[in-house]
Amino acid sequence: MYTSTDKTQSTASDKPWTVPMLRAAKLDGRKLAMLTCYDAGFARTIDTAGVELVLVGDSLGMVVQGRDSTLPVTVEDIAYHTACVARGLSRALLVADMPFQADASAERAIDAATRFLQAGAGMVKIEGAGHKLGVIRHLVEREIPVCGHLGLTPQSVLRLGGYKVQGRDEDAARRLLADAVAVAEAGAEMLVLECVPTPVAAAISAEIDIPTIGIGAGPQCDGQVLVLHDMLGLSSGHRRPKFVKDFLAEGGSVQGAIQAYADAVRDGSFPDAEHSYA
Repeated sequence: MYTSTDKTQSTASDKPWTVPMLRAAKLDGRKLAMLTCYDAGFARTIDTAGVELVLVGDSLGMVVQGRDSTLPVTVEDIAYHTACVARGLSRALLVADMPFQADASAERAIDAATRFLQAGAGMVKIEGAGHKLGVIRHLVEREIPVCGHLGLTPQSVLRLGGYKVQGRDEDAARRLLADAVAVAEAGAEMLVLECVPTPVAAAISAEIDIPTIGIGAGPQCDGQVLVLHDMLGLSSGHRRPKFVKDFLAEGGSVQGAIQAYADAVRDGSFPDAEHSYA
């Protein structure tokens, strides 16, 4: 056995994470830890802890800009913060969110995704299925790796009528599974599942061959993601979701909190039933 300190020293010396390593991790049963990040300083700290994936999320609209939703976030916002975060990373794979309506068409998506990759991202994240499947295929065919995002998709908050758990009834669960299969078949290399009942997320994770990254989707996903500010117990001015855990309280420092989070994801102790939906 080795301690958390040993883990940091071991993982920090590993090769940088690449897209093909994601499927290999799933095959090996290795859990992936992911955190959002918006600047170089936190990026360096996250990278030191050996976190495999970093997301420049449109959550920056709420936790950095103080907005009520992610909808006002722009391509320029994501590109700026992606460049900042990229300067602080040497190992983690950087994922950039496609903001609201930036992926409304294949043409708009290719322009935005190109900016993000040129800013330092290694992958872009797209919410939804339906017409987004064509966008995913368009990007993948042009050598742009894509991460899908299903379940609670924050950019759909107006249509959904709020931030609600998705896939609770049998029909909704079947649609979610079908969408997950379609996203994977369209060429996505990874899939975020947000606010999905644990059994539904487990079924999706077993069905598709790309890694699933849960946020409020139970412990049987292939990895987990949290918003950095939530993980550190910082208030965003919004209601605290059930799936959020304050790791700073047990980690004792920012570095300790990030390491505690990564360790808990890898050993399967997070999320537990208290931080999941039945």
